[in-house]
This record gives sequence, structure tokens and C-alpha cells, in this order.
Amino acid sequence: MGWRLAARLFSTATLVLLGACAGQGALSPPLRGTGDLGIVIERASGSVQVVDHTRRAMLGEVQGLGDLSHAHATYSRDGRYAYVFGRDGALTKVDLLERRIVRRIVQAGNSIGGSISQDGRLVVAQNYEPGGIKAFDSDTLEPVSEVPAEYAPGKFSKVVGLADLPGQKFAYALFDGGEIWVSDFSDPRHPVTQRYPAGHQPYDGLVSPDGRHYLAGLFGEDGIALLDLWQPERGVRKILSGYRRGEQKLPVYKMPHLRGWAIAGEYAYLPAVGHHEVLMVDTRTWREAGRIAVKGQPVFVMARPDGRQVWVNFAFPDNGWVQVIDTLAGKVVHTLAPGKAVLHLEFTPRGENVWISARDDDRVSVYDTASFARLAELPAKAPSGIFFTSRAARIGF
Repeated sequence: MGWRLAARLFSTATLVLLGACAGQGALSPPLRGTGDLGIVIERASGSVQVVDHTRRAMLGEVQGLGDLSHAHATYSRDGRYAYVFGRDGALTKVDLLERRIVRRIVQAGNSIGGSISQDGRLVVAQNYEPGGIKAFDSDTLEPVSEVPAEYAPGKFSKVVGLADLPGQKFAYALFDGGEIWVSDFSDPRHPVTQRYPAGHQPYDGLVSPDGRHYLAGLFGEDGIALLDLWQPERGVRKILSGYRRGEQKLPVYKMPHLRGWAIAGEYAYLPAVGHHEVLMVDTRTWREAGRIAVKGQPVFVMARPDGRQVWVNFAFPDNGWVQVIDTLAGKVVHTLAPGKAVLHLEFTPRGENVWISARDDDRVSVYDTASFARLAELPAKAPSGIFFTSRAARIGF
């Protein structure tokens, strides 16, 4: 009888083990990588859609993120977690695999974005109110330190254009203070900040793909403020100064954005404030190299990862259009109508596809960047920003 009892015990133990494994599998996310995941901001409902850009599919929705009327996102180094910055000052950590909120904090009264440090340990938010930046532990979202944007005694500025830099540093612009600041978080609890006069009302910022140059667009004057981060002691250099001197500016319906690389090959492509033009700048000399006429006032000017194309969307009333610039020809070669109120576009990591949000049509469209064919349409509630996990491996994104 001994062997029969042993057999029963073995069979029972096997069933228990299999049941435990099945239960664990039911509770755990499917085994997969995160390299082709991303999120789409659903601004009207305070939610995000988790997407798969290989399958061109929506995987699921995460709700409860608050005011996403002007939202930005960055990623952990492994691409599993998205850090979403809401307009209401909230910072939310989202698990893409389990499609749930890990933690949500309200860290400011009014915020428009953030970034993550080179080593991935700090998440930094840029704030309108109170002006300044705040650093948080990326695992726990516990506060680490902050840098108030007090540009004069008792005067605080809205912060815009925050970009991560090599060496645990962050560059950002003070809209009201007219300065560029660079804060070094090598000692996370005691950041050290350098200040550089920039010009009148810097409205956004861009760091070059190699992390060397920080550019701040100027809203209060024609021009761009350029800081060489390898030689910051030389201070800020003004480029494109007075590029529209003597010409009347048009009303600005939406502030242009520099939140993304608009550098392709040897040229930077930048929106002209209040005009229907994209400006070309030779990055070897930082002098104007040309102007490209486009359909409306550019908002986002973004280069395809290989640099062969630059895609442009526009402010109202031309925000139903997207135009494609061929960087070899130096001109617009294609115009698309993706839908009503195009707010954002995002390239897949190697640039074969681009995802475009149309807020007022409640959809995201996917296009082939070679043929310009529409490959897919995906439903989303008032979609705006689209952010893929490939940003985790790119400086300044």
C-alpha cells in the first residue's frame, strides 16, 4: 500500500503546483517586451490608451489620470513604466504591462511636462505654478529636491522646455525670467544651477540628439537662444535674430512646440512664430540656411528618425492638415488630411510608420511614411499626445 499512498501524494502535489502556476499566470501580465508599446493621451476623459505599434492595436485603457488637457509623458529605462505629467500638476506612474496606475501624486498647481534623468533614477517635473522644477524618485515618486524659478527677489517664472542632458543635468527655460537654467542633479538632494540670459519670453526648448546644444524659441522677439552645453562658459548665442524684421506678424493661434528632435542631417527645422514657414538652420554654423513655405502656422515640426523627412502640423484654422517636407529637396512634397484638430504625431522607432492624433474625430491614424498610405484607424477619446517607449533611449525626448 505504500507505493499507492506515495502515488496519491505525488498526484495531489502536482495538481496543487499546477493550480498555483495557473493562478500566478492569471495575476501576472503576459510575457512580452515593451519595445513596441506606447500610450495615447485621451485628454477629455483623463485616461490613456496603451498601444502596440507593431500590431497597430489598442491594448487597453488606464483611467483616473486627471486633467490631461496639456499632457506629456516620459519612460523608465526598461520601458515598462510611463510617467504622465498632467496640467493639474499631477504626476502619474503607469505600468504598461499590467495597465494600471502604480502611483499618482499632485505635485504642483499647474504643470505642463517633465523628463527623466540619464540614469533613470529621477523624474523631474516642470511647473507653471509654482514656477520651478521638482525631482522625484522614479521608483516611489517620493520628493527628492526642487529648484524654484525665482529669477528676481520674490518673482517666480513659469518653466518651459525641460530637457534631460548627459551627466544628470536638465536644461529649461524661464518664460517670464528670460533665462535658460541648467541644473546638475549629480547630488540629487542638492542640485546646482547655472543661469544664462536668453532673451524675451523663451517659450519652449529643444536639445540636439547628441546632447550638446540646447535651443530655446523666443516668443517675445524674432530669434532663437542657443546654448553650447559643452562650452557653457561662452553663454547664450542668438541665432535667427530679426528673421522677420519689418514684416507684420500674424496672430498666434497656438504656441509652436519644440518638444522633439527637429534636426535632420546638418540642419535644424524650426517653426516660425506667427508665420507660415519652417526655418532651416545650418547646425555647423547656426546660421539661417533657408525657409520653407507651409500651409499654416507650424506647431510641431518633427524629423523622421532617418532624417529624410520632416512632418509638420498646424495651428487653427489649418489644424486638419499635415505636410511632409523632403529634406533633400528642401520643399513640401505631400499634404495629408488626417482628421479634425490634429494635435500630435509620433514616429515608430525606425520611421516606417507615423501615428497621428485627430482630437475632434476621436481617432488615431497610422500612415506609411514611404507611400503615405493610411494603414490603420484606431478609436480614441479626444486623443492628443502620442508617446512610444523608444523615447526611453533618446536624449531630450
